[in-house]
Amino acid sequence: MQPLTRARLAALGAAGVAWAEALPEVLAGLARDWSLELGADLPGGSNSYVVRATTATGSRAVLKVVLDDTGLADQIRVLQVADGRGYARLLRSDLDRRAMLLEELGASLQNRGLPGRDQLAILADTLAIAWQPTGLDRVPPEADKAVGLAHLISEHWEQLDRPCPTEVRDQALRYAEQLADPPAEALVVVHGDPHPGNALAAKRSGRNDQIGYRFVDPDGFVADRAYDLGVTMRDFSAAVLREGRPLVESYAALLAARTGVVAERIWQWAFVERVSTGLYVLGFGAETVARSYLDSAELLLDRP
Repeated sequence: MQPLTRARLAALGAAGVAWAEALPEVLAGLARDWSLELGADLPGGSNSYVVRATTATGSRAVLKVVLDDTGLADQIRVLQVADGRGYARLLRSDLDRRAMLLEELGASLQNRGLPGRDQLAILADTLAIAWQPTGLDRVPPEADKAVGLAHLISEHWEQLDRPCPTEVRDQALRYAEQLADPPAEALVVVHGDPHPGNALAAKRSGRNDQIGYRFVDPDGFVADRAYDLGVTMRDFSAAVLREGRPLVESYAALLAARTGVVAERIWQWAFVERVSTGLYVLGFGAETVARSYLDSAELLLDRP
């Protein structure tokens, strides 16, 4: 089980213990019902256990059991609609057991050793395939990602005893206010967390899919395209700590040129995500990871 998953289980207390204790039986039941032979476990972020599987026909697949099923129905729906276009193909799902069986993909973009700019170009091009249309004219306030992240930042900053400067919090909240209620023409069903670790090499070409990567783990909510593009910039903290604001400005410009989305909104979303993610992971004890987000955000403050 991956370190972030272990940290989250520990933070959940008795509920986390219960999930971990039930996991072997859940896996055995899924293997029996879906005629799978299970293999080695795989990295699965902070909210799941992921294991290799072989089907009755000999095809290789991946079985995923999630810890928190919030949004799981949305994730399944996005994968069903995509049918392999920009996303891993969904083979089976079981909401009651919080499980999905997915086609096996290759190594993640994160592990290819490519420069940041090349990773961002691949992510932007894959997002252009993965984004799905929505019939909404606007996002309801209660579902607005900017509003939700503003609440998270305010609450966690106080609860965690103000772990970053007030200026960092205030800039994130100011950006979130500006990003709320995006225009209808900008809205799509976004991935929600399209970082390089969630983009895996495709092992076969999907129809109209020439990029060579597919996303896994979509959150599948409605937001503007700039949100996803901002998230792609979030996880280069080590590089930001070395090179500072000019690097992030160049990343935003690259993504804007590639997609036609306004660079300023991409920059703003990236900052809000950097701060909110740092506070969120600090909340379940991943302090080293959290500090990289929060310290790098401090370097990106607007200066008079």
